[in-house]
Amino acid sequence: MLATIRNRFVVSQGRFGRVILSFMLVGFLALIAAGIAAAWATARNQDHGGAVVHTYEVELSIATARRLIEQAEASRRGYLLTANREYRDAYRRWAAEMPGAIGRLGRLTQDNPNQRANLAALRRALDMLFAARTQSIAMVDRGRMTEAMILFYQEASVRRMTAIRSTFDRMAAEERRLLATRDEAQRQSLQAFYVILAVAGVLLVLVMIASLLTVMRYTRDLARSRDDLRRFNEQLEETVAERTADLSRANEEIQRFAYIVSHDLRSPLVNVMGFTAELSAATTPLAELVDRAETECPAIVTEEARLAAREDLPEAIGFIRTSTQKMDRLINAILKLSREGRRVITPERIDPAAVAETIEASIRHVLDDRGVTLTIRRPMPTLTTDRVAIEQILSNLIENASKYLQPGRPGQITVSGEERRGRVLLSVADNGRGIDPRDHQRIFDLFRRSGQQDQPGEGIGLAHVRALAYRLGGTIEVESTLREGSTFRLNLPKTFEAQDIKP
Repeated sequence: MLATIRNRFVVSQGRFGRVILSFMLVGFLALIAAGIAAAWATARNQDHGGAVVHTYEVELSIATARRLIEQAEASRRGYLLTANREYRDAYRRWAAEMPGAIGRLGRLTQDNPNQRANLAALRRALDMLFAARTQSIAMVDRGRMTEAMILFYQEASVRRMTAIRSTFDRMAAEERRLLATRDEAQRQSLQAFYVILAVAGVLLVLVMIASLLTVMRYTRDLARSRDDLRRFNEQLEETVAERTADLSRANEEIQRFAYIVSHDLRSPLVNVMGFTAELSAATTPLAELVDRAETECPAIVTEEARLAAREDLPEAIGFIRTSTQKMDRLINAILKLSREGRRVITPERIDPAAVAETIEASIRHVLDDRGVTLTIRRPMPTLTTDRVAIEQILSNLIENASKYLQPGRPGQITVSGEERRGRVLLSVADNGRGIDPRDHQRIFDLFRRSGQQDQPGEGIGLAHVRALAYRLGGTIEVESTLREGSTFRLNLPKTFEAQDIKP
């Protein structure tokens, strides 16, 4: 009878450990799936953003090339009609810029067969147009105005310009078609992401319910084993009493764990983290129980139970805790970017120098502790944009510059600004450790960092900066040399308008 009860207790304990570990593994796999889905969705969003920016660049190049052609044609006609050399000089300036504009358009569209065909037709038409323009201008230069006008009336300039405009229209329509296709692919990616998250959530809830049922069944088995042990001879009563007390404490821990799981569950991730904490607290009494059983009745303790209590369970708990904590930080980072993306942009007239001085005052103690000198060069051009976004961008760039210093060299940070062609260029330069040229672009990706990881952070700061810059209708770029320093340049429109918002 005693052997039967002992076997029954040992099997229940080992089975409970395996079942719990299995549930924990399933829950962890669900979290991994959710994390992979989040990372995949983030990568797709970044790819889509890059594709949208590329489309805008192509459309801008098309508009630039079209403008140059129209301006050159207008200048050529002005020269034919008036023989004014200013028109000829203007024509030559526009014509000189055309090869660069067409070359840039070719580089941007070289991966699209349809655009390559359109560009080839455009180049043929431009070659004929420029040949006719050159001939007519040469005639005017030699004083042959009448012949130049006759040649102008006879040539097919109007038809060529119409064909060129049609080609530009086709290229613009092709880019709009590509953008619509990419938007649809992005929508499908988001739908797949939400489906994966929903499946992972349902799976975690099922794991929680199955875990509760297993715990309750194991508790009932422990109670039955305790009642059976009380019926044995008086020589085992003391041992049975001690074991019962241990089992009672374990039962209380399990009951408390069940209460937390059933009442404090807010999300699958919080549930797994709480579950792990409670199991961690239960490993000590379980290990003590195994130690006491080995001392007083070693026959009932199997090697499997010993390893489960002393090694397998603590190791699994530590692994899951580390993974869930990391997942929590990553999810919070994604939610932060998502909330920022939904915030309404409120344009107002601001002075970047005043914003930088406010940031300097708020982190003055940090700069002093790190031995960093911050210089704000005045004057800076004012601009109309969102104050909160500018504060977040400059604060992030200045704090990064104060953290990543070159050892043995006092830190120096310079904030400056200038206006170029209706846009404001803000720069944050430092003499810190610099950034490897291979990482100049990847540092703006989510969760990507460069160089030695000796400073706290999750790799979301510069990704947040780039997202804010895009929302303000601008861009952010970096120039850096290792061990010499870095310069981040924020390029923004002078006045923010709704059409400047980038997805």
